[in-house]
Amino acid sequence: MLLVGVKLDKDIAGLLELKTWAIVGLSNNSERAAYKVAKVLIEKGHTVIPVHPKAEIVHGQKGYSKLSEIQVPIDVVDIFVNSQLAGPVVDEAISMGAKGVWLQLDVIDEAAILRAKKAGLLTAMNKCPAIEYGKK
Repeated sequence: MLLVGVKLDKDIAGLLELKTWAIVGLSNNSERAAYKVAKVLIEKGHTVIPVHPKAEIVHGQKGYSKLSEIQVPIDVVDIFVNSQLAGPVVDEAISMGAKGVWLQLDVIDEAAILRAKKAGLLTAMNKCPAIEYGKK
Protein backbone atom coordinates (compact mmCIF):
# COMPACT_ATOMS: atom_id res chain seq x y z
CA MET A 1 0.00 0.00 0.00
CA LEU A 2 2.91 2.36 0.63
CA LEU A 3 4.24 4.11 -2.39
CA VAL A 4 8.01 3.82 -2.17
CA GLY A 5 9.27 0.82 -0.18
CA VAL A 6 12.98 1.34 0.50
CA LYS A 7 12.85 5.13 0.14
CA LEU A 8 10.13 5.29 2.79
CA ASP A 9 12.44 3.59 5.27
CA LYS A 10 14.98 6.31 4.56
CA ASP A 11 12.22 8.93 4.92
CA ILE A 12 11.16 7.45 8.26
CA ALA A 13 14.72 7.58 9.55
CA GLY A 14 14.99 11.18 8.38
CA LEU A 15 11.67 12.14 9.94
CA LEU A 16 12.64 10.64 13.29
CA GLU A 17 15.78 12.80 13.33
CA LEU A 18 13.76 16.02 13.00
CA LYS A 19 13.05 17.70 16.31
CA THR A 20 9.96 19.94 16.20
CA TRP A 21 6.69 18.09 15.60
CA ALA A 22 3.22 19.62 15.33
CA ILE A 23 0.71 16.89 16.10
CA VAL A 24 -2.66 17.61 14.51
CA GLY A 25 -5.42 15.98 16.54
CA LEU A 26 -3.52 15.96 19.86
CA SER A 27 -5.67 16.63 22.93
CA ASN A 28 -5.50 15.83 26.64
CA ASN A 29 -7.44 12.59 26.18
CA SER A 30 -4.91 10.12 27.57
CA GLU A 31 -6.78 7.20 25.98
CA ARG A 32 -6.13 8.46 22.45
CA ALA A 33 -3.20 7.24 20.37
CA ALA A 34 -2.05 10.82 19.68
CA TYR A 35 -1.55 11.43 23.40
CA LYS A 36 0.55 8.27 23.78
CA VAL A 37 2.61 8.89 20.64
CA ALA A 38 3.31 12.48 21.75
CA LYS A 39 4.64 11.13 25.05
CA VAL A 40 7.01 8.77 23.22
CA LEU A 41 8.22 11.58 20.96
CA ILE A 42 8.90 13.81 23.96
CA GLU A 43 10.78 10.97 25.68
CA LYS A 44 12.91 10.64 22.52
CA GLY A 45 13.87 14.32 22.69
CA HIS A 46 11.38 15.90 20.29
CA THR A 47 9.50 19.13 20.88
CA VAL A 48 5.78 18.43 20.45
CA ILE A 49 3.26 21.15 19.64
CA PRO A 50 -0.41 20.12 20.07
CA VAL A 51 -2.84 21.19 17.34
CA HIS A 52 -6.51 20.62 18.16
CA PRO A 53 -9.65 22.78 18.03
CA LYS A 54 -9.61 22.93 21.86
CA ALA A 55 -6.00 24.30 21.85
CA GLU A 56 -5.28 22.47 25.11
CA ILE A 57 -1.97 22.32 26.96
CA VAL A 58 -0.80 18.72 26.49
CA HIS A 59 2.27 17.20 28.16
CA GLY A 60 3.10 20.73 29.33
CA GLN A 61 3.15 22.12 25.79
CA LYS A 62 0.95 25.03 24.67
CA GLY A 63 -1.69 23.95 22.18
CA TYR A 64 -2.94 25.73 19.09
CA SER A 65 -6.31 25.45 17.38
CA LYS A 66 -4.71 25.33 13.92
CA LEU A 67 -1.29 25.00 12.32
CA SER A 68 -1.27 28.56 11.03
CA GLU A 69 -1.23 29.92 14.60
CA ILE A 70 2.15 28.36 15.40
CA GLN A 71 4.92 30.98 15.37
CA VAL A 72 7.97 28.67 15.36
CA PRO A 73 9.31 26.61 12.44
CA ILE A 74 7.81 23.11 12.32
CA ASP A 75 9.90 20.20 11.08
CA VAL A 76 7.21 17.51 10.94
CA VAL A 77 3.42 17.71 10.82
CA ASP A 78 2.11 14.48 12.35
CA ILE A 79 -1.51 13.92 11.30
CA PHE A 80 -4.03 12.15 13.55
CA VAL A 81 -7.22 13.05 11.67
CA ASN A 82 -9.58 11.09 9.42
CA SER A 83 -8.14 10.30 6.01
CA GLN A 84 -10.74 12.57 4.37
CA LEU A 85 -9.34 15.54 6.34
CA ALA A 86 -5.65 14.76 5.86
CA GLY A 87 -5.14 16.35 2.42
CA PRO A 88 -5.74 19.96 3.49
CA VAL A 89 -3.44 19.45 6.50
CA VAL A 90 -0.70 18.13 4.21
CA ASP A 91 -1.19 21.13 1.91
CA GLU A 92 -0.87 23.47 4.89
CA ALA A 93 2.30 21.67 6.00
CA ILE A 94 3.75 22.19 2.52
CA SER A 95 2.83 25.87 2.45
CA MET A 96 4.26 26.54 5.91
CA GLY A 97 7.64 25.05 4.98
CA ALA A 98 7.56 21.86 7.05
CA LYS A 99 10.29 19.36 6.24
CA GLY A 100 8.02 16.34 6.52
CA VAL A 101 4.54 14.96 7.03
CA TRP A 102 3.58 11.83 8.88
CA LEU A 103 0.14 10.28 8.32
CA GLN A 104 -0.58 7.99 11.23
CA LEU A 105 -1.86 4.42 11.15
CA ASP A 106 -5.07 4.21 9.11
CA VAL A 107 -4.64 7.78 7.83
CA ILE A 108 -4.29 7.26 4.09
CA ASP A 109 -4.26 9.89 1.36
CA GLU A 110 -1.95 8.86 -1.47
CA ALA A 111 -2.63 12.02 -3.50
CA ALA A 112 -1.61 14.20 -0.54
CA ILE A 113 1.55 12.16 0.01
CA LEU A 114 2.45 12.57 -3.66
CA ARG A 115 1.97 16.36 -3.37
CA ALA A 116 4.24 16.37 -0.32
CA LYS A 117 6.90 14.30 -2.09
CA LYS A 118 6.78 16.59 -5.14
CA ALA A 119 7.28 19.54 -2.77
CA GLY A 120 10.41 17.84 -1.38
CA LEU A 121 9.04 16.77 2.02
CA LEU A 122 9.94 13.56 3.77
CA THR A 123 6.82 11.42 4.11
CA ALA A 124 5.35 8.51 6.01
CA MET A 125 1.84 7.13 5.63
CA ASN A 126 -0.10 4.52 7.61
CA LYS A 127 2.80 4.24 10.06
CA CYS A 128 3.37 5.21 13.70
CA PRO A 129 6.57 6.87 14.96
CA ALA A 130 6.31 5.06 18.31
CA ILE A 131 6.30 1.72 16.47
CA GLU A 132 9.12 2.83 14.18
CA TYR A 133 11.23 3.87 17.19
CA GLY A 134 10.69 0.36 18.53
CA LYS A 135 12.37 -1.04 15.41
CA LYS A 136 15.58 0.94 15.99
